[in-house]
Amino acid sequence: MTKKKHRKPSHNKISNLTNTILSILKKDRNQSFNYKQIAAKLGVNDASSRNQIIKKLAQLKAKEEIKEIDRGKFQIVNNTEYHTGIFDAAQRGNGYVICDDFEDDIYIASNNVNKALNGDEVELYVYKRRKRGKLEGEITKIIKRAKTEYVGIIQLHKNNNFAFVVVDGNKMKTDIFVPINKTLKAEDGDKVLVTLEDWPEKADSPNGKVLKVLGKAGEHNTEIHAILADYGLPYEFPKEVEDYANNIDLKIQPDEIKKRRDMRKDLTFTIDPKDAKDFDDALSFTVLENGNYEIGIHIADVSHYLQEGTVLDDEAYERATSVYLVDRVVPMLPEILSNGACSLRPHEEKYTFSAVFELDNKAQIKKEWFGRTVTYSDARFAYEEAQAIIENKNNTIPAEVSLTGKEYKTDQAIADAVLKMDELAKIMRGRRMRDGAISFDKVEVKFNLDEDSNPIGVFFKTSKDANKLIEEFMLLANRKVSEFVGKQKPEKTFVYRVHDEPDESKLMALQGVVSKFGHKINFNSKNGIASSLNKLLNDVQGKKEQNLVDTLAIRTMSKAEYTTHNIGHYGLAFDYYSHFTSPIRRYPDVMAHRLLQRYLDGEKSANEEVYEEKCKHSSNMENLATKAERDSIKYMQIRFMQDHQDEEFVGVISGVTDWGIYVEIISNKCEGMVRTRDIKGDYYEFDQDQFALIGQKTKIMYQLGDEVIVKVKQADLVKRHLDFELIGKANS
Repeated sequence: MTKKKHRKPSHNKISNLTNTILSILKKDRNQSFNYKQIAAKLGVNDASSRNQIIKKLAQLKAKEEIKEIDRGKFQIVNNTEYHTGIFDAAQRGNGYVICDDFEDDIYIASNNVNKALNGDEVELYVYKRRKRGKLEGEITKIIKRAKTEYVGIIQLHKNNNFAFVVVDGNKMKTDIFVPINKTLKAEDGDKVLVTLEDWPEKADSPNGKVLKVLGKAGEHNTEIHAILADYGLPYEFPKEVEDYANNIDLKIQPDEIKKRRDMRKDLTFTIDPKDAKDFDDALSFTVLENGNYEIGIHIADVSHYLQEGTVLDDEAYERATSVYLVDRVVPMLPEILSNGACSLRPHEEKYTFSAVFELDNKAQIKKEWFGRTVTYSDARFAYEEAQAIIENKNNTIPAEVSLTGKEYKTDQAIADAVLKMDELAKIMRGRRMRDGAISFDKVEVKFNLDEDSNPIGVFFKTSKDANKLIEEFMLLANRKVSEFVGKQKPEKTFVYRVHDEPDESKLMALQGVVSKFGHKINFNSKNGIASSLNKLLNDVQGKKEQNLVDTLAIRTMSKAEYTTHNIGHYGLAFDYYSHFTSPIRRYPDVMAHRLLQRYLDGEKSANEEVYEEKCKHSSNMENLATKAERDSIKYMQIRFMQDHQDEEFVGVISGVTDWGIYVEIISNKCEGMVRTRDIKGDYYEFDQDQFALIGQKTKIMYQLGDEVIVKVKQADLVKRHLDFELIGKANS
């Protein structure tokens, strides 16, 4: 007879039991747990493990970290160590929580992330102790996911019974598990849009389902659509929206003209980029008998066609902005409106909303008028054509610009108008600069594309007098419209474009960088900061550090946003400012038109809470559109560099981190990374104070702003990574 075997009791010690129990109780702070429930969550059921849990519960109760609310049932002790913030994921699975309660970000180790994803609003427990000189914490709850839809590449399991989606970018450290019946028949290697459905407690990966198959990874249209999908931006209009737009009566009606100021006889023209298809704004110019000038800023009256409560208006509000990618525009409005009825095309009558000013020779405003108008555009200039008139200082216009041929509208009259308005614009700009405005004339990178959207060249777009002429008159309209509403008594709800003062710590960091190039910032006063920033931006013009300094200076600025609470616009030095001049591509401008007309009609103030919510949505959509635009530029830069893999380039070190240096090529502004581990000849360490990588043995230093020679190591379109190989320092 065989003896009955007795299983030996386990005496294995459960590792990290204190933190594990606290973590379980923190996640469900309003629930109570007994030792059996905790054991079940830990997946243990032997006597030794249960005893360890019972003892640990007693110890934690004695330390008053937990409380016994019923016999044998425990709950976490709520205290002030819990905070909320936004999780910023790092590449290695750890990250930081940006929390208003602390000056420094809170470090979160990878084992304390607890299923938080980049951008999530989280609750966290902050330890009283510091690790590595940093405050450290643990995420205890996901309050709100930043997003639930992700773009990535699908990988089918070899038996085709399930799949994983590998998410684009380096902020998501886990793949998404997708059952085979939720893949939409995507093929291996397809780029897809996937949504998170749930994340089981013991699962390493969340479960999801494919919402849309975008196409094969690496193909041009697939990657552009992926950029839009990643930010939740559409690339086509729903059929019902297109149908609604196509059925709007777009004819200019005599009855409607009677309700408006008729300005069709005023000399009127547009100045826009040569490839523009929608024209938001036009200028009119008349010399008055008293020698002053009547200048009209005429804006497409989008609100006439965009009626509240319609599917068209709902769609425009949801989009809130047009998105300008490298090879296409994703418009806020269907083309029949954006490029047709609302576009102030030459030789066509249009409904407009206008700000009309009487100015003297010193650009002082003598009279102002706001209201709905009907206008006729006599000519369309490209910026280059208007610039030619300004530079030549003559009264001839390029042959390409055709006028209507009416007697009172001659080549000489329109050229004279451009020259006089340029003169007035320069006076207004000078006044703004003296008042403390900051002049950001950052170089824009543009690509020459062939018919298949392949980048065949790079050019730089700079702002010249013709651009600044338009800018000054648009700023005038935006400022005076918001001032007109903002100064009304009792106070009226309006949509302002505000810009707060720069953060002093960011200015100090900027000073640390620019001092390495011999520049200095004056911190003595608000005007001192503005004038020294302008001097800095002017001094770096044409120098190797220009793009770096321009970029860093912009980053020191607070982010402009839409709100009903006016605090003025620091960068422009205006006490009142709104967006009024681009309603074809910005929804806040449409709101400004509606509110202005409401108050011109003598109606009471609009609901502030409703408009504040709309402002927040508009600011958020603007932010997403900006990110998508940057991603499309990065994508096109990588495509461009794929064809230049064997060439050496001179670049400027534009960023330094412990994992590598970022280098911006001077000739084309493409930025890539040289990884620290790939720099040959020494072991390099990051020196934060000097913004440099320094070799341990050789003491060779690669510092922010240094010129170096690089070659393309890898140009990965799918991952959107551009890696460089470091050849050495330039001129060494």
